[in-house]
Amino acid sequence: MATADDIAQLCYETFNALPHRGKPEPGREWTLLAAVVKVTRCANSDTEVRQEAPWTVMFTDDIEKEVVSLGTGTKCIGQTAMSPKGDVLNDSHAEVIARRGCIRYLTQQLHRAVSGRGSHVFCRATCPGKWRLQPGVSFLFFTSHTPCGDASIIPMTDKQPQPCTSMKSDQGTAEGSFKRKSKAGTSLKNSKRLCREERYADEEKTDDAHDSEQSSRDSEPSPSPPVKTPIVDGRQDCQLPDIHRTGAKSVRGGPSDPLQPRTGYHTTGLLRVKPGRGELTLSLSCSDKLARWGVLGFQGALLSHYLEEALYFRTVVVGMCPYSQASMQRALYTRCSHVLDLCAGFSVCPPVFLQSKLEFPFSQAQTELQHMAKQGRITPCGAAISWCKVPDQPLDVTASGYKQGVTKKALGTAKARSALCKLELFHSFLSLVSATKASALPDSLRRTDLHTYLDYKEASETYQQAWQQLRSQAFPLWPRSDRNLLLFQ
Repeated sequence: MATADDIAQLCYETFNALPHRGKPEPGREWTLLAAVVKVTRCANSDTEVRQEAPWTVMFTDDIEKEVVSLGTGTKCIGQTAMSPKGDVLNDSHAEVIARRGCIRYLTQQLHRAVSGRGSHVFCRATCPGKWRLQPGVSFLFFTSHTPCGDASIIPMTDKQPQPCTSMKSDQGTAEGSFKRKSKAGTSLKNSKRLCREERYADEEKTDDAHDSEQSSRDSEPSPSPPVKTPIVDGRQDCQLPDIHRTGAKSVRGGPSDPLQPRTGYHTTGLLRVKPGRGELTLSLSCSDKLARWGVLGFQGALLSHYLEEALYFRTVVVGMCPYSQASMQRALYTRCSHVLDLCAGFSVCPPVFLQSKLEFPFSQAQTELQHMAKQGRITPCGAAISWCKVPDQPLDVTASGYKQGVTKKALGTAKARSALCKLELFHSFLSLVSATKASALPDSLRRTDLHTYLDYKEASETYQQAWQQLRSQAFPLWPRSDRNLLLFQ
């Protein structure tokens, strides 16, 4: 038997076993963690994963689980930093890093399968040139924090301190209030522990570790507009209903947030883009991306050439943080639940949502508790770590879209590229195609007019048809990619 806590613990232990490179400095830097876990039910077991309680997922002793991809990170690059060569990692949020690492793992497993070396994941499908999951194999997704965007717009509970303008009267932040409470006999660390849930809002996934002013602004919860709040017994009433807020902004051309006080601050259900280094990004929120993967699968367009059916996360486990089952359901499933007429192999696949009671040791809240004044300002970690279960270069550490520590002289060369950037993943896919016998190629790859990354993506016709149905019925405002950024080879 394993619980959501067991899944969280497995992911944390995998992270702990990695080298120190790219990890946050304890007490000063924080980050987010996400992982893909492969679950294998043995052939002699007829039991299924089932939900026993809101925090529990049951396994038998015949179930094996292993982390196949892990990612950390909180940042993404701005629109002007994107490269037409596909050699820059645009989005380094943990959830995206974990998913891209999983694509590396799946590509390697397909390479083994087509080469006749056997795969722990795939077996032949009935359709020539296609593959499907081995019997009993499934995948679940873990994230240490609720995904940025719509899933992080969460009602606050009675046990959570409400944002109050009086808490920001001394220094523009809650720190002044913390210090006053400390003088009254409550320690600063205890005050931080009481208030950490409030400050766990999703906008703390800042995208600027280098610009101190922008980083400070992004890493604090978005303040409410100046409004008069009720006065009770000579103080402002902080007990009115409120919500955790997100720093992700609604996409252009659609509804926007009303920015009214408390529960009227956000409009739920909107597509949102992540904040960047003082400029607009083209990276959709992790809530939006997970919702998309819940219909199109997490394998992407390229691997869809080889697969009989899309791959879905059957379970999503969230670590200890502000959490709402209803918000997760709304953001990751309900927005797409009405989509119809999908191609064969695609479906609206609702995952089971579970929460662990274990908190990531490098979360912002834990970092605040461990912080000492001599360490300076608390900041998000500038690096993003990727690890996946592949034989070559399993560890990949990046910063600002390139390999960490790369010199300016090396920019634009293979030495600077992350193994997760579009160009490297495309080259891995082309290696898979080359390793496939011509007679065993999927029909969609037997064309002679495939040259660029965009060509191969568009040739995955069933995936593109499913994406068109999803876009037209659920996400008409989803920004379209600039074709000029997809023409590399």
